[in-house]
Amino acid sequence: MKNKFDFNELFIYDLANNHQGDLEHAKNIIKSMGDMSKAANIRATLKFQFRQLDTFIHPDYIDRQDIKHIPRFTSTALTKKDYKILTEEVKKNGLITMATPFDEESVDVLLELDIELIKVASCSALDRPLLERIAEVNKPVIVSTAGLSIDQIDRLVSFFHHKKVHFAIMHCVAIYPTLDEKLQLGHIAYLKSRFPDVPIGFSTHEDQDNYTPVGIAYALGARLFERHVGIENKNYKLNAYSSRPDQIEKWIAAYKRAKAMCGGEHKPPASMEEIDSLNSLKRGVFAKSSIKKGKTIKREDVFFSMPIQEAQLTSENWHDSIVADADYNVNTPLNEHLADHEVSKDELIYKVMLQVSGMLNKARIFIGPESSIEISHHYGIERFREFGAVIINCINREYCKKLLVVLPRQKHPYHFHKKKEETFQLLSGDLEIELEGRQKKLQLGETFLVKQEEWHKFHSLDGAIVEEVSTTHYNNDSFYEDERIASLPREKRKTQIPNWEAAIKNNF
Repeated sequence: MKNKFDFNELFIYDLANNHQGDLEHAKNIIKSMGDMSKAANIRATLKFQFRQLDTFIHPDYIDRQDIKHIPRFTSTALTKKDYKILTEEVKKNGLITMATPFDEESVDVLLELDIELIKVASCSALDRPLLERIAEVNKPVIVSTAGLSIDQIDRLVSFFHHKKVHFAIMHCVAIYPTLDEKLQLGHIAYLKSRFPDVPIGFSTHEDQDNYTPVGIAYALGARLFERHVGIENKNYKLNAYSSRPDQIEKWIAAYKRAKAMCGGEHKPPASMEEIDSLNSLKRGVFAKSSIKKGKTIKREDVFFSMPIQEAQLTSENWHDSIVADADYNVNTPLNEHLADHEVSKDELIYKVMLQVSGMLNKARIFIGPESSIEISHHYGIERFREFGAVIINCINREYCKKLLVVLPRQKHPYHFHKKKEETFQLLSGDLEIELEGRQKKLQLGETFLVKQEEWHKFHSLDGAIVEEVSTTHYNNDSFYEDERIASLPREKRKTQIPNWEAAIKNNF
């Protein structure tokens, strides 16, 4: 699709058969849900269920009253003309149109009514003819996965990827209503981890007054949510898993509380309130004996106590070899500026390796102890976060394997190799490569070939981990466009760390 649908924070209201075959009752439900959604300021879609009963139900069974579902389907059926009226009603009330087709003919009805979203019910998630037809129509799809094994979900995801369908999957349990111990909410986190490029949602059938699961689902990674909806009156009562507008309002409020409690994906800086709270419990550094200006302060010259004073050196910033900036009497606080010192190369490397370790952990990439590490800093270690990369050397024989870790907003300058041919594969993050003046933004898993003597450079916006497979690597086989880099000996451009264990052992 040209413009991908945003599944994030989408609420799905399943009308199902709760319209009771009554057009006016259906319109009242739609208006109630539209009003509630506007008041809650959320994006929502109202979902129909389409079945062409003349063919969906075998002709020998269509009048049977003793077979589950058939009497309800036939007694509450609406016409295509009715659904056209209801589709306009959905739009009028500020909701997105959506429908679940249970047969291929219903996909045609959906197209005729210009329904925006398609839902695949769990019972249809392995229905090959239906899925093939849905994949043809170029609309965003949401599919529920109740009752499916992980192998079947893998097959479903693979099918939609192969067909280039823009889709999301929903964790769902097809028990009506679903008891707490049957919700299996932990599966949401598993789906999110297994399919990181697919939006994950939660289609729910628990008791209407149970508002805890939606918060847990959000915390575990669900970002779109579905419930059955309806309204009650003297003629029509709701089943045990469908919600009234006031219950949906409370459900959405529970979601919003969970979202607020979870916060953002990345941890922001601490608030002043939090900092003040922590500082009230921290220890400051005080003079244990008289200290003269210019003296190198040792551990025996100081003690650590609370409360810390304004502009005082704290215990966390204490280290041996601090030089006194003034005379200090017994029990007086040491100045916080004593912690100021020029950052050493070792400290810079240590911070770099901490960030690299975090990126590898997040990507679930593990490095063997035999791998050596090279910090490539083309303009010096001080400018490493702007130019360079961390190179983890795994194998170097007739073939070579490396991992390149590119930090956020880091660039690797234009260069070429005379001897080595290399192929890059993006494992995590984002990477844009420029080869002989042509730019290419790699997708996750995509490979990119660089032949001998081809100029290339790359950079990352949010950081990247790249696997490099090449012919044998030779030192001094990198030739740079910038003469300042080319004029530096290799040891000025590289910092070698013997292996990963040494990096950890030496606090790098």
